[in-house]
Amino acid sequence: MWFGSRIEWLGSRVVALDARVEWLDSRRVQFDAPREWFGALRVGCGMTWILGLVLGAGLVLAASPWLWPAAAEPRVRERRAGWLDALAVEAGVPRLNTGLIVLLSVAGALVAGALSFVLTRLVVVGLVAAVAGLVAPVMILRGARQRRLQSRRALWPDVCDLLVASTRSGMSLPESVASLADVGPELLRPSFQRFRSDFAASGHFDSSVARLKDELADATADRIIETLRMARQVGGTELPQVLRSLSAAVRADVAARGEVAAKQSWVRAAAIIAVIAPWAILGLLSLRPEAARAYATPGGFVLVVATAVISVVAYRLMSRIGQLPEPRRWFGS
Repeated sequence: MWFGSRIEWLGSRVVALDARVEWLDSRRVQFDAPREWFGALRVGCGMTWILGLVLGAGLVLAASPWLWPAAAEPRVRERRAGWLDALAVEAGVPRLNTGLIVLLSVAGALVAGALSFVLTRLVVVGLVAAVAGLVAPVMILRGARQRRLQSRRALWPDVCDLLVASTRSGMSLPESVASLADVGPELLRPSFQRFRSDFAASGHFDSSVARLKDELADATADRIIETLRMARQVGGTELPQVLRSLSAAVRADVAARGEVAAKQSWVRAAAIIAVIAPWAILGLLSLRPEAARAYATPGGFVLVVATAVISVVAYRLMSRIGQLPEPRRWFGS
């Protein structure tokens, strides 16, 4: 009896549990429906944002020609070379740059100052020698530039004559300029060989002669190259006559400069002797102990410094008097 009542009670509990499970399933269905609705709404809003962004980007791209018009010529930012870089190129040593020249100047100052101090045991002489060593590389480059310009100045009339002969024989302007790599003056052939290689690689005459002009770094070369560029762009039959006139003008200028330089060469020689003589005497006197002690005093320090300043001013003045004005590079880059 008791066992049968327990079975009935368990059966009623099972029925109750089944009803509870059915109720929970119905509630889960009710909660799943809003969740699905919110998920669909979120997906729809995301697609709306994406479509809005695509539409806005399309409108901006369509209006970009009026909002940001293209420039007439593209702007190319070029690195400007310093005056030390330009000096090295004009002196014929383009591998030197500003950093290397500054390094050489500092090394020259240290070596000259240390060597002078060891020989004379005078601090002021070491300082003056250090300053001289500091400016020595720049002065050497300026002298090399001047010698290079003087040696090339007499070659440009021959270049003009060769260009006239090439153009009259029927050669094009690029071929005429490239032929100077074989028949031109020996000193200028390496530059024209690089022009020939550059033109063969690029096929662009203007850019090749522009690089040739930068390498030559000469006022007469600038005039010749600009004449050739204008003749190629404009055309005409006056190029041989223009080159012959330019050749005659350069020959007359070279002759006049040579005559004047021969007459004024004593001025530069006197300036060099006037600068070297006091310092040679100072070096000899400083070898004596009593003279070294005298120059080591404050009065001796002032005397040596004043002598250095006067020597520099006198040398610059004498060099300016005996120097001929150089033609400016009006067409230089």
